[in-house]
Amino acid sequence: MHGRLIAMWSGPRNLSTALMRSFESRADTFVTDEPWYAPYLLETGMQHPGRAETLRAHETQPEALERWLCGVIPEGKSIWYQKQMAHHLLPETPRDWLEKIQHGLLLRTPEEVVASYAKVLSNPSPFDLGFPQQWELFQHFDQSLPVFESADILQNPEDSLQKLCSSFDIPWDSCMLSWKAGKRKTDGAWAPYWYANVETSTEFGPPRKGTAEVPSHLKSVVKECRRYYDKLVKFKR
Repeated sequence: MHGRLIAMWSGPRNLSTALMRSFESRADTFVTDEPWYAPYLLETGMQHPGRAETLRAHETQPEALERWLCGVIPEGKSIWYQKQMAHHLLPETPRDWLEKIQHGLLLRTPEEVVASYAKVLSNPSPFDLGFPQQWELFQHFDQSLPVFESADILQNPEDSLQKLCSSFDIPWDSCMLSWKAGKRKTDGAWAPYWYANVETSTEFGPPRKGTAEVPSHLKSVVKECRRYYDKLVKFKR
């Protein structure tokens, strides 16, 4: 291992980009934004916002991605934080490289995920939201992966991030609690379509109040996602 390689797996519409910002605040850390997104779009044909830009700007070949993600950390850093989307793990996506990296899971309640995601894409399946794939990863590593919930990070950022750093055996750095607003060169080509809120943010929290409004036609999707979420959340740190 060339330094500390960390892959944090979440579903869409989670706290994942803010957490990437948090890690990017560290002087010792290089971050990568959803490296498997372009292969996912190419393989599935999904018509996500920013599809054309993503396929033009990002690596689409799995073999090249495997070599890169498990290689030397760019810019001479000692930690490589890889923001990963669990739904990008297709059945045909290579799995061998997973053994060379540390992994963690980031959860958000299915109700919140579905309500937020439906504002951009109206008819997701559980596999589009990553819950089955998160459970697959958890099982693949014999239920040893650290599990964190986004609501806990928003409620108590310092305590949660200290636990996260401890789980990955990296030193705690208080600079993770805040970041500068704005765009990043490390953001993916899809950022203009998804990152409006995080681009105005400078820190975590507070948690959103109220109940997420799930469209009626997606209540069965929430129910299916709950099967995986309820099993995983029992293991959260």
